[in-house]
Amino acid sequence: MHRIEDYALIGDEQTAALVGADGSVDWLCLPRFDSAACFARLLGNEDNGHWRIAPAGADRCTRRSYRKDTLVLDTEWETPDGAVRVTDLMPQRHRAPDLVRIVEGVRGEVTVRSTLRLRFDYGSVVPWVRRADGHRVAVAGPDSAWLRSVPEVDTRGEDHSTVSEFTVREGERVAFVLTWHPSHEPRPPLVDPYSSLRHSVTDWRAWAARCRYDGPYRDEVVRSLITLKALTYRPTGGIVAAATTSLPEEPGGVRNWDYRFCWLRDSTLTLNALLAAGYQDEAEAWRNWLLRAVAGDPGDLQIMYGLAGERRLPEFELPWLSGFDGAVPVRIGNDAVNQLQLDVYGEVVDSLALARRSGLSAHPDVWALQSVLLTFLRSAWRQPDEGLWEVRGGRRHFVHSKVMVWVAADRAVRAMEEDPDLEGDLEGWRELREEVHREVCEKGYDPERNTFTQSYGSRELDAALLLIPRVGFLPPDDPRVLGTIEAVRAELGQDGFVRRYTPDAATLDGLPGAEGTFLVCSFWLADALHMTGRTKEARELFERLLGLTNDVGLLAEEYDPAAGRLLGNFPQAFSHIGLVNTALALFGDEEAG
Repeated sequence: MHRIEDYALIGDEQTAALVGADGSVDWLCLPRFDSAACFARLLGNEDNGHWRIAPAGADRCTRRSYRKDTLVLDTEWETPDGAVRVTDLMPQRHRAPDLVRIVEGVRGEVTVRSTLRLRFDYGSVVPWVRRADGHRVAVAGPDSAWLRSVPEVDTRGEDHSTVSEFTVREGERVAFVLTWHPSHEPRPPLVDPYSSLRHSVTDWRAWAARCRYDGPYRDEVVRSLITLKALTYRPTGGIVAAATTSLPEEPGGVRNWDYRFCWLRDSTLTLNALLAAGYQDEAEAWRNWLLRAVAGDPGDLQIMYGLAGERRLPEFELPWLSGFDGAVPVRIGNDAVNQLQLDVYGEVVDSLALARRSGLSAHPDVWALQSVLLTFLRSAWRQPDEGLWEVRGGRRHFVHSKVMVWVAADRAVRAMEEDPDLEGDLEGWRELREEVHREVCEKGYDPERNTFTQSYGSRELDAALLLIPRVGFLPPDDPRVLGTIEAVRAELGQDGFVRRYTPDAATLDGLPGAEGTFLVCSFWLADALHMTGRTKEARELFERLLGLTNDVGLLAEEYDPAAGRLLGNFPQAFSHIGLVNTALALFGDEEAG
């Protein structure tokens, strides 16, 4: 059984594939991140679709790596007869998505086997396969996929799959191209796999060179930025939380969610990472996606949207898939879209304020949107909500949610104080800011333990409380902030990392079991330590977190210190955003070396 960390990501900024250390593509949704998968072995078995290219009889690869500053993956095997390399990429899309796999002889003479098992609709539909124009063509319902090789190698049908066996010697190359398109349309133009490789390497390196951070751990920062770029849906600028669904937060458990959507909770931190690293165009595209997505009645603001801003993301289960390592159910869609999370109002207003301060191009709707959101919050902020972590056990007065309401009011007040030409209810927003601040300090703070709590009147803690100094609700040297940091470390810490909330969370989220440490929360702890003058401890924690990346520099959502395994959907944008922001905070003023 594979581990989550056994996978690497390739993609074309509209969808992405996961490639295992055994050379098998086990997850690919076409044509978009949120489309049905044609390879779903990740969440089932080989019969649910995969494409493996590896030396005949070989198991795991000998080594693998991305080509420096690219999303081009090289996987190598050493065998008794020689060595072979498989290079995987998805070139920038012109019309149709292409998956390119190039086999190259490195040494000696190696027999290679390719087994392509296409299964549309998340592994449930076996297509018809025929030969046409030098291709193997698979068709089922709306989906069609064309396979060809350059130079052409013999293929045959075997056990409802397409199989090739061929020999490569040193310097020889065989390329495979799998192209998807709607079955009712003509075959799209062919791409040259070798020129696609050259262009992909050149384009990715040119993009990576725009990163203006040149301090320690630059390679890790660039890898995280490339991952965020790969999780961006290029046509709209939206960034998905992860490329996968239902990778478990607990081995064999039920905390399995679909993360192939765009969350507003990530907006400020994403903008900060992109802008600080020098990616103005990507930041502006994300800001514009945000504006389009949230347009409408502020009372209807959602916590997440589809790639183009779609609002309906109904949740259902796929009973034919056995789950990753037996973790069921496998879920598609996400019912959390219907939750009330007051914090997202603060995150949206904070994002737009950051965009304005950073010099992004002016947008006529920005201030009007902020004003409407503040008007709504003045009447709605006293409601309980489901909070940042999307709990399913009932609404509460979450402290983080109230703090982010304060952030919304604070950013609006500051904007009006800085720009007298802006129109709005300045005094009313000042009153809102003061009222929220006073209530949070009275009802969300436990003076006996000197810590803020997860919700009003509770004793539970929440890692989101670490953001209090970051958003400016209280200064870093405030005794209540210092006490909260220590309480979170003591009660939510595990092996130096941080869980989201109190371990016994069944009453909070309505689900059995537990989960691992949450990686972005551990980055938040490093940020909080740094802000409070404990930079040495912050850097030590940051370096430990870097040690959790897999062999190609990727992070999932969570980590299980006891088992030493990554958990949750993968790769996780929030984790990589945390890595970038913390690196820039800790080392942004240093020079390389």
